[in-house]
Formats: sequence, C-alpha cells, structure tokens
Amino acid sequence: MDKTRRDFLKIAGLSALGLGAKPAADAFAQSAQGPKIAPIPEALKAKRWAMVVNLKKFKESGPDALQACVDACHTIHNVPKFDNPKDEVKWIWTESLAHALPNEEHHFLEEFVKEQMKGLPILVLCNHCDNPPCVRVCPTQATFRRLDGVVMMDYHRCIGCRYCMAGCPFGARSLNWRDPRPFIKTKLNREYPTRTRGVVEKCNFCDERLAKGLKPACVEACKNKEIIFGDLEDPKSEVRELLRANFAVRRKPQLGTQPQVYYIV
Repeated sequence: MDKTRRDFLKIAGLSALGLGAKPAADAFAQSAQGPKIAPIPEALKAKRWAMVVNLKKFKESGPDALQACVDACHTIHNVPKFDNPKDEVKWIWTESLAHALPNEEHHFLEEFVKEQMKGLPILVLCNHCDNPPCVRVCPTQATFRRLDGVVMMDYHRCIGCRYCMAGCPFGARSLNWRDPRPFIKTKLNREYPTRTRGVVEKCNFCDERLAKGLKPACVEACKNKEIIFGDLEDPKSEVRELLRANFAVRRKPQLGTQPQVYYIV
C-alpha cells in the first residue's frame, strides 16, 4: 500500500468518527495517565508519617494497654485468629525486649528488663521503612511505598511468592496459608476488605482511616498516649517534640532500612 492510499484511509476513518474522534482520543489519553481521583478534604496528610512507641508509658499502663492496641487493630482489619502458630496472621503483636530490640543488648540489659520494664513485652509492627527491602524484591509491585512513607499492600496483585516475607528483617508480614474468612472471630468490618488464601498482609498505618481524617486504631486505643503518630517532617509535630525530648531507638538500624517506628526507652 503506497503512502497516498494510507493517507486516504486515515482521513476517511477520522471523517467517519466525526465529532466523536476528539472525545475518544481525550478519553484514551486520560486512561493512560491513570484515574483522576479528587483528594478528600478531611484526610490526614503528612510528608512523612512516623510512629513513636513510648515504653515508659506502657510500663505505667501495663499489659492491658498492649492488648487493647492489638485488639483494636485486628478487629477493624478483619485479621483472622487461627489459634495456631503455624498459620498465625498478625499486623501488630508483642515481643520480648531481646527479640524486639536485639541490637540494644548490653551489660545492664537484664537489670533494665527486671527493674524498668518488669518483663513487659514490647509492641511491634511493620516499620514502614524509608528503604524497604520488601518493596525491592516484590516481582509484581504488590507492595509499594507511597510518597508519605506508608508501605502498602495491593492484595489483588499479590501472588503469594513470599519474597517480601523473606526480605523483611522484622517478620512484619504474614501469609494466609488457609482461607482466613472463616477464622475472623470478631464482628466483620465491612468497610475493610477481607483477604483470600495465598495473600500476604501486614500493617498499613491504617491508611483507610487516615483517608477519613482518623488516626490509626492502635493510637486511638491508647488512653495514656502510649503511641504517638504524626508527621516526622514537621518540626512542630508531637512526634518530633517527643524525639527531641527523649532518648529513642529503632529496630535493627544497622541494616540500613531506616525504620520509621521509634521506641522511647
């Protein structure tokens, strides 16, 4: 087909489309750029979300405060309860000091545990790292880091390969080895999606609540302000004020993942 014939067919096709050609072209162009989603005015926003866990406050409040955080998180996110360590799914849980902060071991660690913490376990969760290895190893981009630092999961993209679980040095991810839906022991929260077998899940800093102008469930469950959540980039935020005024540590900082959950000790 010579050039003249190609040009004729092109012009004929556009003529047949008539006025519908430009709107169709615009629609294709918008589709290529992704959907245009209007921002929610009441949503909480930050340049970099971070969390401060105050171990001194938890010492004052006792183990009931720890359990309240776990229950609040797992209830609103429909986290199943298998009562079986092999199948366990967890978003937020407790660990001993030696397991939660192994790099903080020193000569007076035992004294610290016995006299200061009195054996109280430490709350742990996804650290929403600035340099998350889980994101780098995911072959389908099912896990990704947002501009505000929240490390997210797309359940529809997850293929259950568990690379992200192997990449995470904090054990913050769980695979649904079995169908989790029959094992949701609390009242079903229909505002948050349930998962399926073969899907990895983890803490998302309550992204769905931030979009509604609400703080994370674990933060709201803390009646004595044991957990503070805010914008690390804002010098006037409460998290920055706490970190200025107190000595704080992070989990396994030597690995270079830059965790954004801080512990006041």
